[in-house]
Amino acid sequence: MERLPTLEDVARVAGVSRATVSRVINNTRNVDPQLHEVVWNAVGATGYVPNRAARSLVTRRTGTVALVVSDAESHDDDPFMSRFFADPYFGRVVGGLMSVLRPAGQQLALQIVGTEDARARLVGDLRQGQSDGVVVLSLPPHDTLPRMLTDASLPAVMIGRPADPVPISYVDLANDTGAALAAEHLVARGCQRVGLISGPVDVPASQDRITGFRRAMARRGHAFVPSVAGNFTHDSGEAGAARLLADHPDLDGLFVANDLMAQGALLALRDAGRRVPDDVAVVGFDDSSAALAARPALTTVRHPLEDMAAESARLLLARIDDPSQRVTSVIYEPTLVVRGSA
Repeated sequence: MERLPTLEDVARVAGVSRATVSRVINNTRNVDPQLHEVVWNAVGATGYVPNRAARSLVTRRTGTVALVVSDAESHDDDPFMSRFFADPYFGRVVGGLMSVLRPAGQQLALQIVGTEDARARLVGDLRQGQSDGVVVLSLPPHDTLPRMLTDASLPAVMIGRPADPVPISYVDLANDTGAALAAEHLVARGCQRVGLISGPVDVPASQDRITGFRRAMARRGHAFVPSVAGNFTHDSGEAGAARLLADHPDLDGLFVANDLMAQGALLALRDAGRRVPDDVAVVGFDDSSAALAARPALTTVRHPLEDMAAESARLLLARIDDPSQRVTSVIYEPTLVVRGSA
Protein backbone atom coordinates (compact mmCIF):
# COMPACT_ATOMS: atom_id res chain seq x y z
CA MET A 1 0.00 0.00 0.00
CA GLU A 2 1.30 3.45 -0.92
CA ARG A 3 2.37 5.50 2.10
CA LEU A 4 0.33 8.64 2.75
CA PRO A 5 2.33 11.89 2.91
CA THR A 6 3.01 13.25 6.39
CA LEU A 7 3.78 16.57 8.04
CA GLU A 8 7.45 15.60 7.89
CA ASP A 9 7.21 15.24 4.11
CA VAL A 10 5.66 18.68 3.81
CA ALA A 11 8.34 20.16 6.08
CA ARG A 12 11.11 18.61 3.99
CA VAL A 13 9.70 19.97 0.70
CA ALA A 14 9.04 23.41 2.21
CA GLY A 15 12.43 23.58 3.89
CA VAL A 16 10.99 24.44 7.27
CA SER A 17 10.45 22.66 10.57
CA ARG A 18 7.57 20.30 11.29
CA ALA A 19 6.40 22.74 13.96
CA THR A 20 6.21 25.54 11.40
CA VAL A 21 4.14 23.37 9.08
CA SER A 22 1.80 22.56 11.96
CA ARG A 23 1.40 26.23 12.87
CA VAL A 24 0.58 27.19 9.28
CA ILE A 25 -1.93 24.37 8.76
CA ASN A 26 -3.59 25.14 12.08
CA ASN A 27 -3.67 28.85 11.14
CA THR A 28 -1.81 29.89 14.28
CA ARG A 29 -1.24 33.62 14.61
CA ASN A 30 2.19 35.29 14.29
CA VAL A 31 3.34 33.15 11.37
CA ASP A 32 5.16 34.98 8.56
CA PRO A 33 2.64 35.35 5.68
CA GLN A 34 5.33 34.28 3.19
CA LEU A 35 5.65 30.98 5.05
CA HIS A 36 1.94 30.34 4.49
CA GLU A 37 2.46 30.30 0.74
CA VAL A 38 5.61 28.16 0.95
CA VAL A 39 3.97 25.61 3.22
CA TRP A 40 0.71 25.38 1.28
CA ASN A 41 2.64 24.98 -1.97
CA ALA A 42 4.46 22.09 -0.32
CA VAL A 43 1.13 20.65 0.84
CA GLY A 44 -0.02 20.67 -2.77
CA ALA A 45 3.25 19.20 -4.04
CA THR A 46 3.20 16.30 -1.59
CA GLY A 47 -0.52 15.65 -1.70
CA TYR A 48 -0.74 15.89 2.07
CA VAL A 49 -4.34 16.06 3.34
CA PRO A 50 -4.73 17.72 6.77
CA ASN A 51 -6.96 15.86 9.18
CA ARG A 52 -9.58 18.56 9.63
CA ALA A 53 -11.44 16.69 12.35
CA ALA A 54 -8.33 16.45 14.51
CA ARG A 55 -7.34 19.99 13.66
CA SER A 56 -10.73 21.41 14.72
CA LEU A 57 -10.50 19.65 18.08
CA VAL A 58 -7.19 21.38 18.75
CA THR A 59 -7.95 24.82 17.34
CA ARG A 60 -11.73 24.92 17.84
CA ARG A 61 -11.92 26.14 14.26
CA THR A 62 -13.45 24.59 11.17
CA GLY A 63 -11.04 25.95 8.58
CA THR A 64 -14.09 27.24 6.68
CA VAL A 65 -15.29 30.76 5.89
CA ALA A 66 -18.85 31.32 4.68
CA LEU A 67 -19.73 33.63 1.81
CA VAL A 68 -23.31 34.59 2.62
CA VAL A 69 -25.45 36.21 -0.05
CA SER A 70 -28.44 37.80 1.63
CA ASP A 71 -31.07 38.21 -1.08
CA ALA A 72 -34.61 39.47 -0.65
CA GLU A 73 -35.98 37.38 -3.51
CA SER A 74 -34.33 33.96 -3.24
CA HIS A 75 -36.28 30.89 -2.16
CA ASP A 76 -36.13 27.17 -2.82
CA ASP A 77 -37.41 27.31 -6.42
CA ASP A 78 -36.10 30.78 -7.26
CA PRO A 79 -33.75 31.20 -10.26
CA PHE A 80 -31.30 33.19 -8.11
CA MET A 81 -28.67 30.42 -8.23
CA SER A 82 -28.56 30.57 -12.02
CA ARG A 83 -28.35 34.37 -11.80
CA PHE A 84 -25.55 34.03 -9.25
CA PHE A 85 -23.39 31.97 -11.58
CA ALA A 86 -24.32 34.00 -14.68
CA ASP A 87 -23.49 37.41 -13.19
CA PRO A 88 -19.73 38.14 -13.45
CA TYR A 89 -19.97 40.19 -10.24
CA PHE A 90 -20.26 37.10 -8.05
CA GLY A 91 -17.53 35.16 -9.82
CA ARG A 92 -15.12 38.05 -9.33
CA VAL A 93 -15.97 38.15 -5.61
CA VAL A 94 -15.33 34.41 -5.21
CA GLY A 95 -12.03 34.69 -7.09
CA GLY A 96 -10.84 37.53 -4.88
CA LEU A 97 -11.80 35.72 -1.68
CA MET A 98 -10.03 32.51 -2.71
CA SER A 99 -6.83 34.37 -3.57
CA VAL A 100 -6.46 35.00 0.18
CA LEU A 101 -8.31 32.07 1.74
CA ARG A 102 -6.61 29.29 -0.21
CA PRO A 103 -3.04 30.24 0.85
CA ALA A 104 -4.34 30.52 4.43
CA GLY A 105 -5.70 26.96 4.28
CA GLN A 106 -9.32 28.11 4.46
CA GLN A 107 -12.23 26.63 2.54
CA LEU A 108 -15.11 28.74 1.23
CA ALA A 109 -18.74 27.72 1.72
CA LEU A 110 -21.57 29.48 -0.13
CA GLN A 111 -24.82 30.24 1.69
CA ILE A 112 -27.79 32.05 0.15
CA VAL A 113 -30.55 33.29 2.45
CA GLY A 114 -33.73 35.00 1.32
CA THR A 115 -36.10 35.06 4.30
CA GLU A 116 -35.94 36.10 7.93
CA ASP A 117 -36.31 32.47 8.99
CA ALA A 118 -33.38 31.49 6.79
CA ARG A 119 -31.26 34.30 8.28
CA ALA A 120 -32.13 33.21 11.80
CA ARG A 121 -31.23 29.58 11.01
CA LEU A 122 -27.95 30.72 9.48
CA VAL A 123 -26.99 32.73 12.56
CA GLY A 124 -27.90 29.75 14.78
CA ASP A 125 -25.73 27.43 12.69
CA LEU A 126 -22.84 29.89 12.79
CA ARG A 127 -23.11 30.19 16.58
CA GLN A 128 -22.82 26.40 16.71
CA GLY A 129 -19.47 26.64 14.91
CA GLN A 130 -20.47 25.84 11.32
CA SER A 131 -17.89 28.36 10.02
CA ASP A 132 -15.14 30.44 11.55
CA GLY A 133 -16.44 33.70 10.07
CA VAL A 134 -18.64 35.28 7.43
CA VAL A 135 -18.18 37.50 4.39
CA VAL A 136 -21.56 39.07 3.60
CA LEU A 137 -22.91 40.26 0.28
CA SER A 138 -26.11 42.07 1.24
CA LEU A 139 -28.54 42.72 -1.60
CA PRO A 140 -31.87 43.77 -0.03
CA PRO A 141 -32.39 47.26 1.44
CA HIS A 142 -32.42 47.48 5.23
CA ASP A 143 -31.17 43.91 5.53
CA THR A 144 -31.38 42.58 9.09
CA LEU A 145 -28.55 40.06 8.68
CA PRO A 146 -25.60 42.41 9.43
CA ARG A 147 -27.22 43.43 12.73
CA MET A 148 -28.02 39.81 13.59
CA LEU A 149 -24.39 38.82 13.04
CA THR A 150 -23.00 41.63 15.18
CA ASP A 151 -25.55 41.03 17.94
CA ALA A 152 -24.36 37.40 18.03
CA SER A 153 -20.70 38.58 18.20
CA LEU A 154 -19.81 36.55 15.10
CA PRO A 155 -16.72 37.49 13.05
CA ALA A 156 -18.13 39.11 9.91
CA VAL A 157 -17.10 41.52 7.16
CA MET A 158 -19.30 43.02 4.45
CA ILE A 159 -18.49 43.71 0.83
CA GLY A 160 -20.36 46.96 0.34
CA ARG A 161 -21.58 49.50 2.85
CA PRO A 162 -24.43 48.34 5.10
CA ALA A 163 -27.72 50.12 4.40
CA ASP A 164 -28.25 50.85 8.10
CA PRO A 165 -25.61 51.90 10.66
CA VAL A 166 -24.22 48.64 12.05
CA PRO A 167 -20.89 48.07 13.88
CA ILE A 168 -19.52 45.76 11.19
CA SER A 169 -16.33 46.08 9.14
CA TYR A 170 -16.82 46.59 5.43
CA VAL A 171 -14.98 47.08 2.16
CA ASP A 172 -16.58 49.37 -0.40
CA LEU A 173 -16.03 51.44 -3.51
CA ALA A 174 -16.37 55.23 -3.72
CA ASN A 175 -19.42 54.73 -5.93
CA ASP A 176 -20.28 58.44 -6.06
CA THR A 177 -16.81 59.23 -7.37
CA GLY A 178 -17.13 56.54 -10.04
CA ALA A 179 -20.46 57.92 -11.22
CA ALA A 180 -18.96 61.41 -11.34
CA LEU A 181 -16.20 60.08 -13.61
CA ALA A 182 -18.89 58.81 -15.98
CA ALA A 183 -20.66 62.19 -15.96
CA GLU A 184 -17.45 64.09 -16.63
CA HIS A 185 -16.60 61.82 -19.56
CA LEU A 186 -20.03 62.16 -21.20
CA VAL A 187 -20.01 65.95 -20.82
CA ALA A 188 -16.46 66.15 -22.17
CA ARG A 189 -17.64 64.24 -25.27
CA GLY A 190 -20.20 66.99 -25.85
CA CYS A 191 -23.32 65.09 -24.77
CA GLN A 192 -26.19 67.50 -24.09
CA ARG A 193 -29.16 65.22 -23.32
CA VAL A 194 -27.94 62.54 -20.92
CA GLY A 195 -30.02 59.80 -19.29
CA LEU A 196 -29.41 57.42 -16.40
CA ILE A 197 -30.32 53.77 -15.82
CA SER A 198 -29.74 53.15 -12.12
CA GLY A 199 -29.82 50.06 -10.00
CA PRO A 200 -32.53 49.59 -7.33
CA VAL A 201 -32.94 52.99 -5.71
CA ASP A 202 -33.02 51.64 -2.15
CA VAL A 203 -29.64 49.87 -2.39
CA PRO A 204 -26.70 51.90 -0.95
CA ALA A 205 -24.41 51.43 -3.97
CA SER A 206 -27.21 52.52 -6.30
CA GLN A 207 -28.00 55.53 -4.16
CA ASP A 208 -24.36 56.62 -4.21
CA ARG A 209 -24.09 56.21 -7.98
CA ILE A 210 -27.30 58.17 -8.57
CA THR A 211 -26.20 60.97 -6.23
CA GLY A 212 -22.67 61.14 -7.63
CA PHE A 213 -23.86 61.24 -11.23
CA ARG A 214 -26.60 63.84 -10.70
CA ARG A 215 -24.31 66.07 -8.61
CA ALA A 216 -21.54 65.97 -11.21
CA MET A 217 -23.98 66.68 -14.04
CA ALA A 218 -25.51 69.61 -12.11
CA ARG A 219 -22.08 71.12 -11.57
CA ARG A 220 -21.71 71.12 -15.35
CA GLY A 221 -25.01 72.86 -15.97
CA HIS A 222 -27.24 69.81 -16.50
CA ALA A 223 -30.07 70.51 -14.06
CA PHE A 224 -32.25 67.58 -15.14
CA VAL A 225 -31.20 63.99 -15.84
CA PRO A 226 -34.06 61.66 -16.83
CA SER A 227 -33.71 58.25 -15.22
CA VAL A 228 -35.24 54.81 -14.83
CA ALA A 229 -34.38 52.13 -12.27
CA GLY A 230 -33.25 48.64 -13.20
CA ASN A 231 -32.23 45.68 -11.07
CA PHE A 232 -28.68 45.09 -12.36
CA THR A 233 -29.83 42.50 -14.93
CA HIS A 234 -29.42 42.48 -18.72
CA ASP A 235 -33.18 42.54 -19.32
CA SER A 236 -33.79 45.49 -17.00
CA GLY A 237 -31.12 47.49 -18.85
CA GLU A 238 -32.75 46.77 -22.20
CA ALA A 239 -36.20 47.70 -20.88
CA GLY A 240 -34.86 50.82 -19.17
CA ALA A 241 -33.16 52.11 -22.31
CA ALA A 242 -36.31 51.50 -24.35
CA ARG A 243 -38.35 53.53 -21.84
CA LEU A 244 -35.86 56.40 -21.83
CA LEU A 245 -35.79 56.52 -25.63
CA ALA A 246 -39.58 56.50 -25.79
CA ASP A 247 -39.78 59.48 -23.42
CA HIS A 248 -36.62 61.25 -24.61
CA PRO A 249 -35.95 60.36 -28.26
CA ASP A 250 -33.22 63.00 -28.55
CA LEU A 251 -31.03 61.27 -25.92
CA ASP A 252 -27.35 61.49 -26.86
CA GLY A 253 -25.65 60.13 -23.72
CA LEU A 254 -26.40 57.34 -21.27
CA PHE A 255 -24.89 56.25 -17.96
CA VAL A 256 -25.85 52.73 -16.91
CA ALA A 257 -25.09 51.66 -13.35
CA ASN A 258 -23.63 48.26 -14.22
CA ASP A 259 -22.22 46.53 -17.29
CA LEU A 260 -24.91 43.84 -17.58
CA MET A 261 -27.61 46.49 -17.80
CA ALA A 262 -25.45 48.45 -20.24
CA GLN A 263 -25.25 45.37 -22.48
CA GLY A 264 -29.03 45.28 -22.54
CA ALA A 265 -29.20 49.02 -23.20
CA LEU A 266 -26.98 48.59 -26.26
CA LEU A 267 -29.53 46.14 -27.69
CA ALA A 268 -32.36 48.62 -27.16
CA LEU A 269 -30.36 51.38 -28.82
CA ARG A 270 -29.57 49.15 -31.78
CA ASP A 271 -33.23 48.16 -32.13
CA ALA A 272 -34.14 51.86 -32.14
CA GLY A 273 -31.64 52.53 -34.92
CA ARG A 274 -29.33 54.56 -32.69
CA ARG A 275 -25.61 54.15 -33.34
CA VAL A 276 -23.19 53.86 -30.42
CA PRO A 277 -21.23 56.04 -29.85
CA ASP A 278 -22.09 58.25 -32.87
CA ASP A 279 -25.70 58.93 -31.85
CA VAL A 280 -25.63 57.91 -28.18
CA ALA A 281 -22.52 57.55 -26.02
CA VAL A 282 -22.84 54.85 -23.33
CA VAL A 283 -20.83 54.44 -20.10
CA GLY A 284 -21.25 51.39 -17.87
CA PHE A 285 -20.02 50.50 -14.40
CA ASP A 286 -17.91 47.56 -13.06
CA ASP A 287 -15.45 46.78 -15.88
CA SER A 288 -16.62 43.18 -15.84
CA SER A 289 -16.42 40.56 -18.58
CA ALA A 290 -19.74 41.93 -19.83
CA ALA A 291 -17.98 45.19 -20.77
CA LEU A 292 -15.56 43.37 -23.04
CA ALA A 293 -18.27 41.13 -24.51
CA ALA A 294 -20.45 44.11 -25.46
CA ARG A 295 -20.41 45.49 -29.00
CA PRO A 296 -18.99 48.04 -29.09
CA ALA A 297 -16.87 47.29 -26.04
CA LEU A 298 -18.05 49.37 -23.10
CA THR A 299 -16.42 52.44 -21.71
CA THR A 300 -16.96 51.76 -18.01
CA VAL A 301 -16.01 52.62 -14.46
CA ARG A 302 -13.55 50.12 -13.04
CA HIS A 303 -14.84 48.41 -9.88
CA PRO A 304 -11.86 46.46 -8.42
CA LEU A 305 -14.01 43.67 -6.99
CA GLU A 306 -11.25 41.09 -6.84
CA ASP A 307 -9.07 43.41 -4.77
CA MET A 308 -11.99 44.39 -2.55
CA ALA A 309 -12.98 40.76 -1.93
CA ALA A 310 -9.37 39.87 -1.13
CA GLU A 311 -9.21 42.72 1.38
CA SER A 312 -12.45 41.59 2.99
CA ALA A 313 -10.96 38.11 3.42
CA ARG A 314 -7.85 39.59 5.06
CA LEU A 315 -9.97 41.68 7.42
CA LEU A 316 -12.07 38.65 8.34
CA LEU A 317 -9.09 36.38 9.02
CA ALA A 318 -7.59 39.10 11.22
CA ARG A 319 -10.86 39.40 13.14
CA ILE A 320 -11.11 35.61 13.56
CA ASP A 321 -7.58 35.65 14.93
CA ASP A 322 -8.20 38.64 17.21
CA PRO A 323 -11.90 39.40 17.92
CA SER A 324 -10.92 42.52 19.86
CA GLN A 325 -9.88 44.37 16.68
CA ARG A 326 -11.88 47.53 16.08
CA VAL A 327 -14.50 47.75 13.37
CA THR A 328 -13.00 49.32 10.25
CA SER A 329 -13.80 50.34 6.69
CA VAL A 330 -11.68 50.24 3.54
CA ILE A 331 -12.82 52.36 0.58
CA TYR A 332 -11.38 51.79 -2.90
CA GLU A 333 -11.15 54.48 -5.55
CA PRO A 334 -12.62 53.83 -9.03
CA THR A 335 -11.06 54.64 -12.40
CA LEU A 336 -12.55 55.16 -15.86
CA VAL A 337 -11.70 52.65 -18.61
CA VAL A 338 -12.32 54.17 -22.06
CA ARG A 339 -13.32 51.83 -24.88
CA GLY A 340 -15.55 52.03 -27.93
CA SER A 341 -18.99 52.95 -26.54
CA ALA A 342 -18.14 56.49 -25.40
